Amino acid sequence: METGFIVPIQAADSIGGLNQAQKTSQAEGSNLFKDIFQNAVDNVKRAEANHEQQMYLLATGQLEDGHTVTIAAAEAMLASDLLVQLRNKAVEAYNELMRITV
Repeated sequence: METGFIVPIQAADSIGGLNQAQKTSQAEGSNLFKDIFQNAVDNVKRAEANHEQQMYLLATGQLEDGHTVTIAAAEAMLASDLLVQLRNKAVEAYNELMRITV
C-alpha cells in the first residue's frame, strides 16, 4: 500500500529548514488533492470515449456483440457519478471548514 501523502520526519537544523519542510508537505498535499480529481476527470473522458467508439462500431456493423455497448454505457455512467460524488464531498468539506470558528 503506497503512502505517498505521509511526509517522513525531517531534522530541522534551523527555522528555515522547518519552514521548507512545511511548504513541501503542503505542496504534496495539494498535488494529491489535484491528482485525485484529475484522475477522476480523465477516467470520465476515457469511459465516454470508449462508449462513443462502441456505439460507432455498433452503428457501422463492425461490432459482433451488442452487449459491449451497454457495458461501456454503464462504465461511463458510473465514472461520471463517481466524479459528481467526489465533487459533492469536496464542497461539503469546504463548507464545513468555512463554518469552523477560530
